[in-house]
Amino acid sequence: MVKHLYNGNWPSEEEGQQLRDELYYSQAIQAYTTMLPALNTIGMRDGSHTAFGSGYNVLPIWKERMDSRALVPTPNADIVYAMGFYDLKETGPLVVAVPAGIIGMYTDFFQRTLVDVGAAGPDKAKGGLYLLLPPGYQGHVPPGYYAFESSTYNIFLFFRALMGKGPNGVNPSPGVAVAEKTRIYPLWDEEKNIKPMDFQDGSGKNINMMYPTDYAYWVKLKEFVDHEPIECITPELRGVLAAIGIIKGQAFEPTARQKELLIKAVDRAPKMILATRMIDRQDNKNLYYNDRNWQRIWGGATAEWMQESYLDVTMRSGFFQIGYSSAPAMVMRYINNGSKYPYAIKDSNGEFINGSNTYKIHLPAGIPAKAFWAITLYNISDGTMHATDVSIPGVNGYEDIAKNADGSIDIYFGPTKPKDVKESNYIKSVEDRAVLVGLRLYGSSVEFFDQTWRPDNVVKIK
Repeated sequence: MVKHLYNGNWPSEEEGQQLRDELYYSQAIQAYTTMLPALNTIGMRDGSHTAFGSGYNVLPIWKERMDSRALVPTPNADIVYAMGFYDLKETGPLVVAVPAGIIGMYTDFFQRTLVDVGAAGPDKAKGGLYLLLPPGYQGHVPPGYYAFESSTYNIFLFFRALMGKGPNGVNPSPGVAVAEKTRIYPLWDEEKNIKPMDFQDGSGKNINMMYPTDYAYWVKLKEFVDHEPIECITPELRGVLAAIGIIKGQAFEPTARQKELLIKAVDRAPKMILATRMIDRQDNKNLYYNDRNWQRIWGGATAEWMQESYLDVTMRSGFFQIGYSSAPAMVMRYINNGSKYPYAIKDSNGEFINGSNTYKIHLPAGIPAKAFWAITLYNISDGTMHATDVSIPGVNGYEDIAKNADGSIDIYFGPTKPKDVKESNYIKSVEDRAVLVGLRLYGSSVEFFDQTWRPDNVVKIK
């Protein structure tokens, strides 16, 4: 016998409205989760434009290292950063003359990598001319360029350059000199009309480049949908956006009740994503090793979060809550090239790491990082750095780190430096704050991939 909903009748109007509200809310949660990669980039762009201005010739560089004053998801203080945000609808095809020695990528605004740049890219660290084409470009594409078409008009340029070793640790100057050789200009502009590059210094400045955490999330999303081509978002996801009232070229006018639900969703969705990062996956794809707690934020997927037969949207949203710029060079197993980022949120006892406690990280001798290694402390909720009276909560292999007799290294972190620990081997944490410990290995080698070299678990010191 067939069982009919409501015995074949309609629900009450009150219940019907409640059900519609529940569906609207759930669609808002889905919209938040799937659009987070774009809003992540929009937040960085808007923060950059506010601090440094906009234009194809603007390429901010953190010339004295990025530190906790820059609110950016999981920034790296141990390499020179250059980040630019450009609009191909405004400029048309854009040429980037890349100098030798740059590590980086170009992405669309969903942070889908157009191409790696540097040793893992087509220029093989020798530099070259990259041509970035707007969506659906039908014009002439001249030879001699590495040409790539973006799915969005907005694009993100993320360059990094290695620092040198100075008498007191790192020396950013060599990396800055490399980054400042970059030139960006519209393809069809003559030399006399090309604007000179503007390499503003982001170091030491309080800059908020985080994505919105309130109703502005939806306002920014609507502006993005209106600006970009229809094809950059799948019809199904456009359907989800349409269900909450976001349709390209149409007014976004939620009712008072819908606005309440949208505000609720932008508050609740990040907590849901945080919970997925808090609890290990059933398949344990998030763990690097079988016997320790270091994690892999890609969960065994590709740089675009493709598992063998599906898109891992859960891992993707977890990444973009605390990070940005996923590129093939970060995930593929290059030998003595690319980069790897094991991270830990639990100690050797399986307890969450907290900045009120003191911990030790033992790194065995022969750290498999041809370029350099680094450890940094981050906030778990958004990936910003732990901000204390020390501007950079991290240490790196450029510094004069004390080593054990066998060549291994012990790094300590906590609110107060333990006695007999060298200052260079200590990182200050924020008390009563959960900690994400990020380990970076640039130029990772076979010992890392074969797991013949493995970092010890983070150990709480009693």
